[in-house]
Amino acid sequence: MTIGLPKALLYYRYGALWQTFFEQLRCAVVTSGDTGPDLLAQGIRQSMGECCLPVKVFLGHAARLAGRCDRVFIPRYERCGKNEEFCVRFWGLPDIARGTFPGLPVLSCNQREGGIGGFLSLGQALGKSQTETRRAWKAAQKAQRDADAEWERRQRATLAGDGLKVLLAVQPYIIHDAYLGGPLVRMLREQGATPVFADRCDRNACAALSKQISSDLYWTMNKEAVGAIPLLQAQVDGALLVTAFPCGTDSLVNELLVRRVRSLPLSYIVLDEQQGDAGLRTRVECFMDILKQRRQAHA
Repeated sequence: MTIGLPKALLYYRYGALWQTFFEQLRCAVVTSGDTGPDLLAQGIRQSMGECCLPVKVFLGHAARLAGRCDRVFIPRYERCGKNEEFCVRFWGLPDIARGTFPGLPVLSCNQREGGIGGFLSLGQALGKSQTETRRAWKAAQKAQRDADAEWERRQRATLAGDGLKVLLAVQPYIIHDAYLGGPLVRMLREQGATPVFADRCDRNACAALSKQISSDLYWTMNKEAVGAIPLLQAQVDGALLVTAFPCGTDSLVNELLVRRVRSLPLSYIVLDEQQGDAGLRTRVECFMDILKQRRQAHA
């Protein structure tokens, strides 16, 4: 059996986990590849206007997998821990996909981060024994921990280097997407900056430090991005807050950061499907000019 993984949304958080799990169960795994203008255009055609840009991208990835695999894996992630939850888009994603593509063979489960329950149901649906499924789950957990640890190690090495460093307090499915966040990362590097990614920090440390800015945030991934600011404020020169229109959670949290963070220069960028490189480049260049002048003034 071949399982398709849309390379969007939570793939950028759990990709190693999912791929290893299915491979351990002797399933072939294919991904939908990188986002591009044609894929985004297809996602826009398939979605309602009120959908946020990342969901439109996701629908394009789901459409690309149609006919290329036996099942398309689209899990439902609700909660991460006590008093925490994911954005509601992740709650309804399997139903959105089924409603948008009635013939799409969706494989889904109800899952909480760190729990095995949903994956036991996947093993059963795939005709695997509970013992085999538990073994696959343990291997998948290790693969994801190893992948996260390697990204953290690389980022620590990056932070030890010289030059201007800009923290990207951005959802991973935006900043690591080749089409959505790729141009921004490239422009920063062209301007001589080293990008630092919030999602490649210690998640537990970030979640704990987020309380310095807001004690009642309950969106898991936003808490982690927020906490990266106090965690790294002594090691970076500034931070970019980037959201994809019309994300409700990011809009609220980034406004909160703009009002409360005084220890670090911030700039707020909103991406949408009409975004052109020229406007984005102007914003990046202006922000980099500020950071360079600030460093010179403190030299």
